[in-house]
This record gives sequence, structure tokens and C-alpha cells, in this order.
Amino acid sequence: MDKFSGPFAIAGRCTSMIQYLSTAAIAWFAMSAGVGMAQTVPLGADLERFDYPAPVRWHEASSQGHPIRMAYLDLKPTGRANGTTVVLLHGKNFCSATWAETARGLAASGFRVLAPDQVGFCKSSKPPGYQYSFHAMADLTRGLLDQAGAGKIVLVGHSTGGILAIRFALLHPERVSRLVLVNPLGLNDTLAEGVPYTDLGTLRAEEAMTDAVSIKAYQLRNYYHGEWRPAYDSWVAMLAGQYAGPDADVVRDAQARLSDMIQTQPIAAELPRLQVPVTLIIGQRDLTAFRANSAAPDQRSRIRTVPQAAETAVTAIPDAQLIRLDDLGHSPQVEAPALFLRTLIEAIGS
Repeated sequence: MDKFSGPFAIAGRCTSMIQYLSTAAIAWFAMSAGVGMAQTVPLGADLERFDYPAPVRWHEASSQGHPIRMAYLDLKPTGRANGTTVVLLHGKNFCSATWAETARGLAASGFRVLAPDQVGFCKSSKPPGYQYSFHAMADLTRGLLDQAGAGKIVLVGHSTGGILAIRFALLHPERVSRLVLVNPLGLNDTLAEGVPYTDLGTLRAEEAMTDAVSIKAYQLRNYYHGEWRPAYDSWVAMLAGQYAGPDADVVRDAQARLSDMIQTQPIAAELPRLQVPVTLIIGQRDLTAFRANSAAPDQRSRIRTVPQAAETAVTAIPDAQLIRLDDLGHSPQVEAPALFLRTLIEAIGS
């Protein structure tokens, strides 16, 4: 991943996606593929005007002197309950809503599913001046799980959520029965491999240029290997809608600070300390390499993509297996939800 860490998209039929959209977001579909910010429907810095696929619950806490509200989804088993809770952690350009296909499938298979929006993202709080860290997010997530009455969990982290999942498992191994990492960031230290450090001011300036066109272009190249589906448009609308309103600077500042968190808090060196079984599910066509486009051209070949880093990481983690999905990219749960669900359930069962 360069500027963006993942697509706001869930693969599947367009009709199944539209039911999750607010009326405002649906209007975005009528626009051409080349629409810009001027035509994007504002959805609010906290996605106030965007409907999620299940009732939103709230965890209230305090962090760094700020009151925090974390949105989350809690899906009870719709099939015969098996007593296992699965927690789904989203990536940087995702929300809990983008896990909808996976969450429903897990619930139908008997799992309870919890999917939070992390602080700084989506419907959750974006406190001014907040110092984002994976430790802070792990602590807030632990509190949310306590409130929800979740005991030992299967923890699934995608993209940036993979770094958070690793940090949580390192801090609270007694809470995690299995860790599943889906095309996670953090398996390599990109600064050490040649990506230059970017200060917060520059990150904010980059965020000022983000719009629907740039979001879609980045996702098309890095995550969908040049193959776009209409169903992905709804989630571009969701992301762009956060940037479009009068409170867009709140989102831009949070996103810049989150990028700074990712670049300055590598976790690759700590992989050998993991004490829980780990499954890596990796779409092999993923071109994600965090901020590799900011490196000098002669350095970029040294910066490993997620699939390349996973090949090394699986040997560094004490109890790990690697599942390669050859024809999929950064978000296999988005591109092929049925295949991904089968793969995830098999990984949980292993």
C-alpha cells in the first residue's frame, strides 16, 4: 500500500451492495467513473449519512484525555451456534461495514462476529491532536471486547488491521485462540527497505489531494490488478464522502496521523514473539508496499510487497501457515467473498 491501505469495497452483486447505502451514497452511482470531489455526496466525517449493513453498537471510553466512541457490529449466530467469537479488524481505507459478506457468512456458520471501527476511522471518534498508536487501538479494542462479553477470540486482521491484530495478540495472547492475517501490512519495515520518512505536514498536504478519482485509480492499480467491478464503486463513494463535507479536514488530519502511525510503528521484528497459532491468507496479485511510490525509483525494487514479505514472515513466526490465493489481490474478501469465506473457516478450524 502506498497512500491508501485498502479499498472500500465488498465484491458481490450490485443489488446486494445497494441495500447498505444511504440514499445520498446511492446517488453517487449515477455519476461517471471520472467524477471528482466536486460531485461527491458528503456523508459526514463520522459517516453520519451512511447506513451500515447491521445495527451499529457503541463502546464509550476515554483515551489520552479524550472521550472516545467506537462503533461496532455484533452479529449473533444465525446458524447453529458453535461458541466461537470471531473479531474482524479493518484496514486503513476500510470500515467494519466492508466485512459484511464475511460477517454474514460466519454468522450463518455458527460464529458470533464482532467488527469494530477503530478510533480515527469511519463512524468512530477522530479526536483533535490524537496520537494514534497500535498500542492505544489494542487497548480500546480490549475494552470493547470486555463490554461485549467476548472471551477468547479468533482475531482476523486485514491490511493495517493486520498490524493491529499482531499487536493485540502480543499484548493479550491469552485472549486469542488463533490469529488470521489477511494481506497484512507490517510484515516488513518499509522505512528500512528504502521508503523515506514523510512528516505530518506533507502527509496532510497529500490528503488534501485525495478525492474519488485518486482513490479509485489507486485501488484499481494496487488492489484489483486492473480489473474493476461496479460493486466496488459504492465503497469509493463511502470513502470519498467522508472527504467531501465541511468537516473534511477532521478526516484528512486523522488519515495523515494514521499514515504516520503506520510508517513509524513497524512490527516485523516482533513476529518471532507471537505465542498463538497464525494463518496468513495472502492474495498473490497484491502490489501493496506502503508508500513505495515516495521512494527514489532506484530504491523501489527493494521495497517488498505484501506477498513477498509474507514468504519471509511465515518462517519467522513460531507457529504459522501460509495460504496463497493465486488469482486475488490485496482484498480477497472483497474480490471473491465466497472463496475467502471457505478459506477463512478452514483456517479457523485448523
